[in-house]
Amino acid sequence: MTSQQSASKHPKGLWVLFGTEMWERFNFYGMRAILTLFMVNSLMMKEEDASIIYGGFLGLCYLTPMLGGFISDRFFGNRNCIMLGGIMMAIGQLLLFFSASVFDANLSLANTLMWTALGIIVFGNGFFKPNISSMVGSLYPKQEKSKLDTAFTIFYMGINIGAFLGQFICPLIGDVKDSGGIRDVHAFKWGFLAASIAMILGTAIFFFLKNKYVVTPEGKPIGGKPSATDAGDYEEGESQKAQFSTTAILIALSVFAAVFFLFYFNTNSDNIVKLYIYPFIYGSGVALATLILLDSTLTKVETQRIWVIYIMSFFIIFFWAAFEQAGSSLTFIADNQTDRNIFGWDMPPSMVQIFNGLFVVIFAFPFSILWDKLRAKNIEPLSTVKQSIGLLLIAVSYFIIANNVKDLGNSGLLAIKWLILLYLIQTFAELCLSPIGLSLVGKLAPKRFASLAYGVFFISSAAGYALSGTLGSILPATGDKFKKATELGIDLQGVLDKSVTPTAEQLKLLEANQISAVYPTFAGFEIQNLYDFFMVFVVLCGLAALLLFLLTPAIKKMMHGVR
Repeated sequence: MTSQQSASKHPKGLWVLFGTEMWERFNFYGMRAILTLFMVNSLMMKEEDASIIYGGFLGLCYLTPMLGGFISDRFFGNRNCIMLGGIMMAIGQLLLFFSASVFDANLSLANTLMWTALGIIVFGNGFFKPNISSMVGSLYPKQEKSKLDTAFTIFYMGINIGAFLGQFICPLIGDVKDSGGIRDVHAFKWGFLAASIAMILGTAIFFFLKNKYVVTPEGKPIGGKPSATDAGDYEEGESQKAQFSTTAILIALSVFAAVFFLFYFNTNSDNIVKLYIYPFIYGSGVALATLILLDSTLTKVETQRIWVIYIMSFFIIFFWAAFEQAGSSLTFIADNQTDRNIFGWDMPPSMVQIFNGLFVVIFAFPFSILWDKLRAKNIEPLSTVKQSIGLLLIAVSYFIIANNVKDLGNSGLLAIKWLILLYLIQTFAELCLSPIGLSLVGKLAPKRFASLAYGVFFISSAAGYALSGTLGSILPATGDKFKKATELGIDLQGVLDKSVTPTAEQLKLLEANQISAVYPTFAGFEIQNLYDFFMVFVVLCGLAALLLFLLTPAIKKMMHGVR
């Protein structure tokens, strides 16, 4: 094989990482598809609380990569952290299986098992997530770094094949209703068990194939312990080790405290996750990002490139806040106010989000080819422009669905085709934004911050997921709530509009049936219906898209030649 032929192909190590990540995403997205429904239907939580817990859990999953990246860069190396993270996540899913097995006999134990499981998965994901992403770029020689956008799109397709499989199999066996529409609340355990088995498969693939294929173009193992690296891995003149002074650490801790208490004292809620975990996520993210900038070895160019990562990460917060409604508010809407009949088959509500993974699998390669052709013609948009387009598409998707729920009233059903269209448009948005962001970090980050820089990028996901939990919790009453209130002899619409004053007994009945007697609010505005709810995302993502586009010329200068 000639060197030209060799250079035209992607290294086999990419496919090993592809397979490992695919099964890990099966595990994660399969569990995510049924998690909130399990909380509401088996653990008897309110939808609002389930959304907040869901957002906090996902936020921590994308905050802990900071810790996992740091431990990998300083102590264990990528390989060991991937193995440790995979084992922890498999154990966490098994604990969810046991939680879903004992809830009817011992609800307190089931809740304890659930919290323990989520905690273990959070830290397992922290070890796994940044380390596998950071290894992709090391598979390619320096002269082929331009192929990273394509490589990460292929890698991202692996993520979504796993997501598709997880979102199909776990709901199919875990979100089960009988012919009368009554849910089998004991079936969730099988979905969690399938997720655990998938994680074991992914970890095994990496364990057995890493030494042969996950290597540099020269054949050296990628992702070993830091002590095993050598100066040849670094650019000329690039520092090989970060240096944080005591002053820098104290400044970072002060930033953490300031941000934490800023959010803590401005949170109007007694929910523990929202009161403590959300401020912790925001504070930790800002503090750790600050710490990197205080490294005394950073050059001016490195500093500006890191700032580009931070700016892009900030705008991605709004993308994930809107996109991650899939596992909370959109799932509740699919469950309670959507006609899910497809050719005579009533699709499980937790499976509706499968269309995102399906569309990514279909369109990942066409998008990859599109970027390659535009690059060949030297007209490929900058990463900032691609991400602006992604945010704009998210706003468009919610604007379309907002107008289709506008006249549903309290009993109308949304046609499933509109949710499918929403996921199609959001898939195009995701392919413009997420894999391109991963590629950009690989191009901009100094090697000594390889995994840690990906951890910083995932901070945006952490903050976005936390914000998604807050936004998901403002979902107004759906049709099932009005129907239940009517069965209880209560005019819920009148209670919400304050034209009817409920009795103390009626308020207790509403509370017992997890129905709110007041409209949710956001930024001082009442969210009275689904139209108002979806327009929140239209405004947030639309403004973010416009502002990022306007900042593109300044960001381009700070990238110093990197596209």
